[in-house]
Formats: sequence, C-alpha cells, structure tokens
Amino acid sequence: MSVLKKLFAAAAISVAMFAAPASAQDMKIALVVKSLGNGFFDAANKGAQEAAQEIGGVEVIYTGPTSATAEGQIEIVNSLIAQQVDAIAISANDPDALVPALKRAMDRGITVVSWDSGVAQEGRQVHLNPSDTDLIGETIIKLAADFLPEGGDVAILSASSTATNQNAWIEAAKKVMPEKFPNINLVATVYGDDDAVKSTNEAKGLIASHPNLKAIIAPTTVGVVAAAQVVTDDNLIGKINVTGLALPSEFKQFIDNGASQAVALWNPIDLGYSAVMISHALATDEAKAEPGAKISIGRVGEITLDDTNSAAMAAPFQFDKSNIEEFSKIY
Repeated sequence: MSVLKKLFAAAAISVAMFAAPASAQDMKIALVVKSLGNGFFDAANKGAQEAAQEIGGVEVIYTGPTSATAEGQIEIVNSLIAQQVDAIAISANDPDALVPALKRAMDRGITVVSWDSGVAQEGRQVHLNPSDTDLIGETIIKLAADFLPEGGDVAILSASSTATNQNAWIEAAKKVMPEKFPNINLVATVYGDDDAVKSTNEAKGLIASHPNLKAIIAPTTVGVVAAAQVVTDDNLIGKINVTGLALPSEFKQFIDNGASQAVALWNPIDLGYSAVMISHALATDEAKAEPGAKISIGRVGEITLDDTNSAAMAAPFQFDKSNIEEFSKIY
C-alpha cells in the first residue's frame, strides 16, 4: 500500500471512530430544567452530577431558559439535537408544546426522559414523577387542614397554568377534599409562573380579594417563598398560614418566624440523580422503556413503569420546626 493510500485509510478509520454511536465512556446527558436560577433545580443538578460521577464517563449538561417558558425550552432542545447529545432529561414547562422538538430528538436516536413535570407520552420514553400524584395532592391540602381545625378558606398559588405536575396535584387535591377535608374551602387558584415578582403580586392579590383567607398553598418552591414573604411583610403571621412544597434551605426562615407551620418536599437531589440514572440506563440499553419494566435508580432504589411508562420516585417528606434546621443544611 502506498503512503498516500495509507493516509486515506487512516483518515477513514478516524472519521468512522468519530461517527460511531456514543458509548457509556463518552456519553452526554442534558438536564433541562424549567428555568435557571431556581434553587430546586440547582439542587437537582447536584444529584445529576453525583450520578454522572458514580457512573463514570458521563457529562451532564445543566441547562434551561432564563424564564419558565415552553418556547425557551424548545430552543434549548433544538440546540441539544444539533450538539448530538445522547440523552435529554427534561422538566417541562408545557406537556404538549415540547412534543415535536422532543420527537425530532428521538428520531435522531437521542433518549428522552421527562422528570418532575412531564411531557405527553408521545414526546418521551419514560416519565419520572417525584412522588405519587394523588399522594402529593392530598399532602398539600393536609398541610393546610392540619392547622385549621375549624376549616376555612384557602387558595392555591401555583406555577404556570400549563405545568403538568402542578395541574395534576391540584386536581388530585380537589378530588380528595370533599371526602377527607370537607371544611376546607378552596376559593381561588392563581399562577405565578415560577417568577418571584409575579408570584408576590399574585399572593398580594389573593389576600386583597379574600379577606377571610386562612392559608395559601403553593406547590412550587418559588411561589411558597414569595407568599411567605408577603405574609411576613404585611404582618399577617398567625392570620394566614403559608404551606406547600418548599426547599428547607430557602424556607427555614419562614418556619422560624411562624409564617408557615409546615411544608413538604421530596429530595430534589435524589430526583436529579434518578433522572440521570434512568437516562443512562435507557441510552445504553441496560433498560427498556416498556410497561412493567424495572429500572434501577442507584442508591434511591428501583422503579417499575406503569402502562404510560411512568413511575414515582418517593413519598413527600414533611418539614416543620422539629426538623427544618437539620434538612436546611442539606438542600
């Protein structure tokens, strides 16, 4: 073989190596969140990076739009397709709007997993709920009802009106109220779009519109902090209890000052960790996305997929004055 032919042969082998499908040794998994600058998702990223280190040979790309919009996430997904990542694990701002972009990703051989806030089934292979939807719905109402022995008016301050997870939790809460919490009266549901300023304004609007309001329930870590700050600033501690889903590190001050009696949450670190573990297992064909399939999520345990290829990670955990100090040092 001539020197020139040897050079061409070497170049061909080199191109083939770079064009080969990604293996477990050079895998890129994108963790796409609703918006950057959110403490919940920052904590999830810690778990994602932990999983990548544990697996080895995996790079986690932590990304998301600056504001919680489907349009922003679509742009990011398109960019990730161009980068030829191996997997996309996304907490969606809209269950349907993201489907076309995510289907394009899957058509190109990219594994797609939704977590936290789901994507419609045709737009992903697996969805990981942080907890059982009905259990979360009952929990957020119970957190208010436990401190309202006489019952009373409550309102919900949610994230965006299209957020899959919050909408499902709210519907589950409404379903359980007549039977288990008949004295609790849900007077309004408003949306702060996971934006601190808008959530603050919505909380103020609830208080102004409902003079007999006894509790604000916010199933979003941004909204619950905003509402508790309003109650604190307006000297309404002891009159309106703020509860919902909160990060202990962000919310400890409001348990301490009495603006809130108790909140709940699953461990977001475990959630990000589990999302990466699932993405890796599917991308390497260690697991299949099919009903009944069991997928290991490392130190967190194991999930079993239901008929929609969805599964729940763990039950929410309650934080109050007895334990908030301990957990605020963790996440």
